Formats: sequence, structure tokens, C-alpha cells
Amino acid sequence: MLVNGKSGDLIPFSDRGLQYGDGLFETLAVRQGRPCLWRRHMARLSRGETAIGFPPSDKQLLEKEVLALCAEHDLAVVKIILTRGSGGRGYTPPSPASPRRLISLHPWPDYPQSWYTEGIHLGICRTRIGRNRQLAGYKHLNRLEQVLARRECQDDSLSECLMMDEREKVICGTQSNLFMLQGNTIYTPDLTHSGIAGVVRELVIEIAGQLSIPMHITDLDRDRLMSADAMFVTNSVMGFCPVAVLNKRQFDQENIPRELRYRVEEACSTA
Repeated sequence: MLVNGKSGDLIPFSDRGLQYGDGLFETLAVRQGRPCLWRRHMARLSRGETAIGFPPSDKQLLEKEVLALCAEHDLAVVKIILTRGSGGRGYTPPSPASPRRLISLHPWPDYPQSWYTEGIHLGICRTRIGRNRQLAGYKHLNRLEQVLARRECQDDSLSECLMMDEREKVICGTQSNLFMLQGNTIYTPDLTHSGIAGVVRELVIEIAGQLSIPMHITDLDRDRLMSADAMFVTNSVMGFCPVAVLNKRQFDQENIPRELRYRVEEACSTA
């Protein structure tokens, strides 16, 4: 692990990321020693910095440090955390702030191959995800809702659980973005007020456009999901994962456009 470019795993008690969740993070797949979808992750990080009032981080320095940590690792996960740095007691942020960067390397998750060949089983959480237009879309450090939701996703038969907001609209998985198909049209939840705008979600939307596949970003409820012909979820480590079952309703992944899936999976493996 690197803390401000130096090997170590200690941060001071006064760090605002620890105290208040005052920070941002990005989680990237590493293949053959290189972080995948780097430019997309850094673009989202920059948007998050602007949204919460961080000074822009040095992306070239971040890349240099990430590459040094990832070298000689064929398959791994790297996590970047930026906090506002240390400050005194109280919510008021220090001015000027001195952000702290933390970079850690982790083993590749042992995802079963059956997830990709047969699809995953989804549940729906009781834990609701809050609505906040100012923070929606960004990977800020306040993830207690997801922590509580993951506690509900302990059934061995479930690979992921979906989260709804207080309006009973489906927003996302606990760690993924959701897509459903009806006919030849793809639908994905509107993240204007909640959720994380995933970099692979962005890829799916772009590639669907290139393939002239109709794509709608809209509100989705539980009943609408049950009428889908197919579903899949995405994130930057899991990649593109078809859904086999949601609440005993079975879906046929053959309804997912093969060219879309192929292009997304290929793009997820590039720097």
C-alpha cells in the first residue's frame, strides 16, 4: 500500500476520510500489470473532485504510483482513495486542504465461471438508497447504505442484491449497475438522484449507441423488472455479468445482444 507515494498502511486519526467519509475512491481491474479503463476512471474522479470541492489531483502522479504498485501482477484489483487530508474536529473543511492519496493492491476476486456462462441470482434489499442530486453518480466514501445492503446479501444462492430508493424505484445493485431488456430495447435506471455512474455502465451506453441498440435511461420498478426478457449487471471488476434469476423469475441470457456483450468485455480488458 502507498500513502502519498510512500510504502505504508498508517494514516492519522485526524484524516477526514476516516472522520467523516470526506473523500473519493476508484476501484480498477488490473491486467498484465496495467489498470484497465484508466482514462474513464480518472475522468469520473475529476468530476467527483469538482463536485465535493477537492483541488484537482495529479493524474500523472497517480498513474505512476499505480503502475509501480501493479507491476508484475497479471490479474489484481487496485483501489485509489483520495481524502481531504487532516483537519481539526468539526465538519468545516480545512482551507486550503492537503488531500491524502492511498493506493492499495488486492487479489482478484474468485468469481465463479458459472456467473458468466449461466448467469447470477439476484435478490432485492430492504435497505433503501438515499436521494441526493449533489452527490449522485460519484464514488464518495460514504457507503454505509451499501454496507447495510450487503449484510442482507448473505444467502449463498444470491450473488448480488438490488437497491431501491424510498420511491420504490430500482437504482442499482449493492456493487453494480443494472440493465434490463424488453424486445430489442435496453433500459437502465436513472441515476440523477442516487447511485454510482459506473465506468462500465458508461461503456454499455456508448457501445449500444454504436450498435444502434435503443437505450433508455429511466425509472424502473420491481414490476417492470419482472417483465424483462433479460437482465445483466456491470462493474469495473466483475465486468459484464448476465442475470439468471431475480426472485424466482428466470431470464434467458440469449436475449442479450452478443455483439454488445463481446465489445463491452473486450473494452473492460484494456487500459
